[in-house]
Parts: sequence; structure tokens; C-alpha cells
Amino acid sequence: MNQLDDYKVFVTIVDAGSLTAAARAHGRSLQSVSRMLARLEEEMGTQLIRRTTRSLQATPAGAAFADRLRPALADIDAARADVRSEAQHVAGTLRVAAPALLGASHLAPMLARFMQRWPELHVELVVGDRHADLLKEKLDLAVRVGELSDSSLRARPLARLRRVFFASPDWLQRHGTPASPEALARLPCVIRTIGPERGQWPWQVDGTARRVRVAGAFRANDAATCNEAVAQGLGAGMAALWQVRRLLDERRVQLMLHDFEPPPQPVQAVWHGTQTAGARLLVEHLALQFGASYW
Repeated sequence: MNQLDDYKVFVTIVDAGSLTAAARAHGRSLQSVSRMLARLEEEMGTQLIRRTTRSLQATPAGAAFADRLRPALADIDAARADVRSEAQHVAGTLRVAAPALLGASHLAPMLARFMQRWPELHVELVVGDRHADLLKEKLDLAVRVGELSDSSLRARPLARLRRVFFASPDWLQRHGTPASPEALARLPCVIRTIGPERGQWPWQVDGTARRVRVAGAFRANDAATCNEAVAQGLGAGMAALWQVRRLLDERRVQLMLHDFEPPPQPVQAVWHGTQTAGARLLVEHLALQFGASYW
């Protein structure tokens, strides 16, 4: 028997509280199941099942292991079912949430290519800079930028976004080029009012993360608006590189503080529970598309 089958038997042992019931459910002998459990505990280096003369009970380590295995095994079974059914008809509507700027500039073209490949899958893209509740809003998945705060979500990493400090040539002529991010505390900056950083901008030096408190006369709750305000000379800015690449190409802004750039931000596809076949296809497509792009 392979290890995947062993994991299924182990979960049944935990759920049924019986080696005999697990052996019966999986068509194995009691001796085979007992040897499998002993082998698994030896591999893990800890006791997974506490045995008494009257019952079996998972140890804390065994219960935690079974909790992690259940959704993984369900996903594997679902994926196998999809592959076995070559004639499977993939259709329906996928509701996907994403940040507004990322949705317009990058996700829309990626989704267009996806829908060309799977013409009977429709996509409804819900854009906005707040984190939507996937269950309440009946979303199949969301593309999130930044660290995840909800541990109940399942996630697939897609990319890591380089972040930069930048300013307009006019602003740099008036204020000079800062020697370090700490100097930004004394200079006008453009503040984005949505997101975890706001007026506390991260930066790093020699791998050590730090923050600087910044302020300015202009604030907005939209990334594109803030970036344009920086180009107009209203203050220094911090943003993901992809957001300001057009402004850089047009020479309306310049990068600065190269040696102190903020830590990159992760981009992830997130969802609740077991995915549909269409959602799994979309996550794989996004992983390939993001991986082929320069961020």
C-alpha cells in the first residue's frame, strides 16, 4: 500500500476510534493496519494514537495531524476525479475578488486568456481595496496582496511584489534626495489611507525590517490616485514597482533610497474549503501567468 492510502487509514482510525473499524473500511487486515500505525508513529517520531485496553484515542499530535490531512486528502480525491473524467464538462460562473488597480491592469488580461482556454467558464471579477468576505459574498476565490490575517483561508502563492520609494523630479529638486528613509519623517509624503501601513512606512537595511512615521498634506484611499499625486509633486511615495512603472517610463517620477526598499509583498490566491474544478483550473492559470511576469 502507498503512503497516501496509509494516511487515509490513519484518519479513519482517528474518526472511528478503532483499528478494527479502519481495517474493515479499507479492506485491510487488522495486523496490516497495526503495522502501518506503528510505522507512521516511528516516521513522525511521536505517538499519534493512545491505546488503552478499552479504546483508542488520538494524542494531541495525532489529532492535529489528522486535521491537516482531511482537507488535503479531500483535495487529492477531487483532483483525481477530475483527471479521470477526461470528458468532464467544465462550465459555470466563477466569482473572483481582487484589488482594483491589480484587477484592471493585470488580472483582466489574465482572465481573458483563461476564458479563451475554457470558453464555457464565465468570470465575475469583484474589484475593491477592502478584503471581501469570501463566504458572505459567495466568492470562489480572491487574489490578495500582503500577508494573510485569516488563518482559516487556504492559499496558493502567486508572486512577490517589489516595493519602492519614489518622488517627482520637482519634489527632488525642492527637497533633495533623502539619504535614508528616516529623513522622510521630516519631508512631505503622500499617504494612502487604506492598508496596514498608512503613515508607517516599512523599510529594511541589511535584512532588518524597520518603520518610519510619515505625514503630508495629501491623503487618499486609492493607490492610483496617490501615485498620481506623487507625480504632481505633492509628496514622496511608496508603492509596488508595477504600480508606478508607467510613471517611471514617462519620467514623471524617479526611484530613490534603493538600498532601503521595503520588504516585498506576497500575492496569493485564497479560498475556503475544497475548490470546484473550475476554481482549481483558474488558480493554476494565475500561478503560471504571475510567474511569467516581472514584478
